[in-house]
Amino acid sequence: MTRLLHLSASPRGQASESLALADAYLAEVIHRPDLEIDHWDLWDGSLPDFGPEATGAKMSVFAGQEPSGAQAAAWERALAAFRRFDSADAYLLSVPMWNGGVPYVLKQFIDVVSQPGYVFGFDAEAGYSGLLTGKKAVLVLTSAVYGAGRPEAFGIDFQRPYLEWWLGWAGIEDVTTIEFRPDLATDRADELRAAALEQVRDAALKL
Repeated sequence: MTRLLHLSASPRGQASESLALADAYLAEVIHRPDLEIDHWDLWDGSLPDFGPEATGAKMSVFAGQEPSGAQAAAWERALAAFRRFDSADAYLLSVPMWNGGVPYVLKQFIDVVSQPGYVFGFDAEAGYSGLLTGKKAVLVLTSAVYGAGRPEAFGIDFQRPYLEWWLGWAGIEDVTTIEFRPDLATDRADELRAAALEQVRDAALKL
C-alpha cells in the first residue's frame, strides 16, 4: 500500500487554481486499489504553533537533552505533526504564491515538522543530511502575477526555489514541479492551464 499525503496551502477552496490542479492529479490516481490518500488542509487549525516552548525543546534535543514540562508537551505536538507527515510515501503539495513566497501556514508546517533526528541530521563537519529518503513529491505551484521572463516589477520567485530546496534538504530527491502562472496581461490563461493539466496527468502516471 502506498500512502499519498496532499498538503494544501490555499485557503480559497473552489476558487483556488492550485487546488484545482491538485484535484486533477488526485482524479487520476484515486481509483488505485494500492493507494491511500490523506488530505491535510493546512488551514484546518490542526497545526500546532512553534513558539518559545517548542523552540526550547528543539534546542534541548540539539544539545542531546530531553525536553521536560511545557517544552516536552510542545515537542510532542510537533512530533505528532511530523509522524503524520512521515507516514506518507509520496507527497502532493498545492501551493499558491504569496508575496513572492509561500503562504505562512505552509511555512508554519515546515517549521513544525523540520526537527533534528526526524527530518534532518546534523554533523559539525559534514553539515545537514536529509532523513526522509526514498520518498517522492509533486509540487503544484501557481501565481497570478509572477511568471518566468516577466520584469521584476511583476515579482520574484522565492516559492519554487525554497520548496525544492527544503524537500531536497529533507532527503526527498524525486521531485516533480508543475507551474501554472497565467500572464494577467494576455489571454493565455486557458492555454497555460491546459499545459499544466497535461503535466499533472503525466506526473500522476509516475506515482
